[in-house]
Order: sequence, then C-alpha cells, then structure tokens
Amino acid sequence: MKRNRKQIVKRAKKIQHIRLEKEKAVFMKLGAKIRAYFFTGILVTAPVAMTFYLAYKLIAWVDILVGKMLPPKFLPDTYLPFTIPGLGFVILVGLLILIGMFATGFLGKFFLKLGEWIVYKLPFISSVYSLIKQVFSTFLSNKNNAFNKVVMLEYPRRGLWILGLVSTATEGEIKEKLPEEMLNVFIPTTPNPTSGFLIFVPKSEVIEMDMSVEEAIKFVISGGIVNPEEEEDK
Repeated sequence: MKRNRKQIVKRAKKIQHIRLEKEKAVFMKLGAKIRAYFFTGILVTAPVAMTFYLAYKLIAWVDILVGKMLPPKFLPDTYLPFTIPGLGFVILVGLLILIGMFATGFLGKFFLKLGEWIVYKLPFISSVYSLIKQVFSTFLSNKNNAFNKVVMLEYPRRGLWILGLVSTATEGEIKEKLPEEMLNVFIPTTPNPTSGFLIFVPKSEVIEMDMSVEEAIKFVISGGIVNPEEEEDK
C-alpha cells in the first residue's frame, strides 16, 4: 500500500510538472508574440509619426518666422479668433514664386546682377556666396542630376568597401595632373548624407552599382539596415 501510494504521489508530481512546463511554454510563446507585435507596431508607427512630427515642426517654424517678418495687419490671425496652421508656409511659397517670377524678368535680372556684383566685391562674403550658389544650382538644376551613379570602392584601405556617389568625370587641371581617367566621387556619411568628402578615384578601381542614388542615400542614412532589395519588395 505504501509503495502504491508513493508511486501515485510521484506520478501526480510528474503530471503536475509536465502541466507546468506546458503552461510555461504557452506563456513564453504568448510573450514572444506580444513582443513581436509590439516591435512591429513601432516599426509601422514610428516612421509615419516622425515624418508628420518633423513636417509639423517645420511648418510651425515657418509660421513663426513669417509671422515675425510680416506686419500684424497683414496676418489673418489678427482678425480671426483662431490661428490657421500652415498659413505662413503657404505665404512663404507664394513669396518665393513671386520672387522667382520677378528674378526672371528684365528688371529682376538687372537687380540680381547688380547685387551679385556688389557681393563679389566683398572679400570673404564673395567666396561663401559663390560656394553656396554653386551647391544650390547643382542640386536644384533640372537639366543635370547632382549625382548620376552609385559606385562601390575600396576605402580607406584595401579590403574595406564603401559606397560613393559619382558627380562627374574629373576635368581641368586635376585631370591633367593625374595619370589616368578619374572620377569625382562624393562619400556620404552616416546618418547625415549631406556631409561627407570628395575623393578622386581611378575609373578602373570602382564597381558600378545597379541601385539608384536615392536607394544609396537611404542605405547610408539607415546605417545599412534598409537594403535596396527591401525597398523594391515594398
């Protein structure tokens, strides 16, 4: 009787242990699913939320800037009991369009050339203005893309590879001083691709990529997390 009782107790403990293990496994699976759902929710929500937040901050900043520049009598908020978000942004876009229309006319071109002539006479300001104008002219030009292809090259030493954006082939005095055909390659940095450095690379030492410039910039911004293949699948 005692032996049977011990066997029954031992079997009951074993069954209870198996039941507890099963319950533990169920809760672990449930916890893993909840955690996966949580991170999926972040992945889906964060880009949209951050995009709208940055857009809101930009519009609010422009509204404040335009509100300080214009006299109060020209602002609708003075006459209305509520504010109109984005009104300053609309006014700024309209002003830029009007300035562009004026600058393309005869009188606008005259004042523009006169202003540039005055700026170019100033020692330090002239070099800064010339650089900024050239950068904006390159990036906002409709005729030529600022960068026309993506390449991969070994940098800063053999065995290490990096992505670069080709602007043009090397020309002028630099081309004459170098022994072979070179490319002007801009190396963007992570996570801010607008900063980087320019290097001159032999054309024979680069590998041309099929990805677009936009895909390469996204890849650099993400630190290698967002692959071009994933963008195509989306």
